[in-house]
This record gives sequence, C-alpha cells and structure tokens, in this order.
Amino acid sequence: MAGVVRDWRAELVESYPDLFRSGDPPRVQGWPAVGDGWRDLMQRACVRIRAAVQADGGTFKFTQIKEKFGSARLYWDGKLPPEGAAQVEDAIDLAEARSACTCEVCGHEGRLYGPGWLLTRCDAHNEGRQREPIRPGMENIFFETRIVGGQREVRCRRYVRETDSFVDVDLSTLEIEED
Repeated sequence: MAGVVRDWRAELVESYPDLFRSGDPPRVQGWPAVGDGWRDLMQRACVRIRAAVQADGGTFKFTQIKEKFGSARLYWDGKLPPEGAAQVEDAIDLAEARSACTCEVCGHEGRLYGPGWLLTRCDAHNEGRQREPIRPGMENIFFETRIVGGQREVRCRRYVRETDSFVDVDLSTLEIEED
C-alpha cells in the first residue's frame, strides 16, 4: 500500500519480538509510549538489551515504556543471570540518561523544562516553558544506590551525550547541598 506511513513504535516491536510480548500494537504490553524524538535511543536500548540477553541466556520482556518527570522510564520482567541483568540495567540507564538531554519531539539536544509537568525539549519545542534550574556542575549527573556485600554503595556518573556513555564522578568533587 503506497503512501502508508508505518509507526516506528510498531516497527520496533516487530523487529524485537524477543523483547516485547505479542499483541496488537499499540495495546501490546511494553509499547513505547514516548515521543518520536526518542526513537533512536529506544533502538539503541533494544540492540544493547538483545545482545545482553542473547549472550547470557534467560528471559526478558518489556512491561512498560513511558515518559515520567521529563525522561524515559523502561520497565521489564524476566530472569537473567546476574551479569546479564547488570548489562540490561546498564542499557536501560543509558537510554534513560540520554532521554534526559534529548528533545522528545525531534531528537535534538534538549533540556528539562517546567514548571508543573516536566518535559525534555530543545529550545524550538519548549512550548514557552521555563528551564528548570540545574546547578552548575550537576548537568547530566546520575546517582545510583546499590547494596553490595550487605553494604550500601552510592555511585555517581555523568552521562556524556556525544559518546552515549557514562563517566564515573568522584562524589567528593561535587558540591552537594544538604537538606
């Protein structure tokens, strides 16, 4: 059928049947309920997650993909060996971090806009909203708390959009305000 435009979300679900439950788009569980600007980061996430699952075996299915507080949230269930689960979580962390600095409308570099409903937008798509203030030096900083060997461990990383990667940050170098 000439002239029919396919939705990239349907193509993503069909391209990765091992990551999504079967069903009719857009009602399939895990349907990417995000804007067109995040198409690339969703594709990257699926490539990384598929590689991790295939390398370590186990099962994986998205349960929900949505925007929340201006960035993407990817939820899943399944059973993976610890290393595979860690690789999947790293892929999800990268997608969520990229979404926090990528316009959900067009995919160009963006920032968080508010107040009220928070959105990540470029200057052209900010809909007249004000930028949420980010203290200098805290741009694209992500904190992660894990329990390792019964001990609480806090990890701090900065997302680098140009390389689509994280760089570890020494917590002692950040000026963190205490409540």
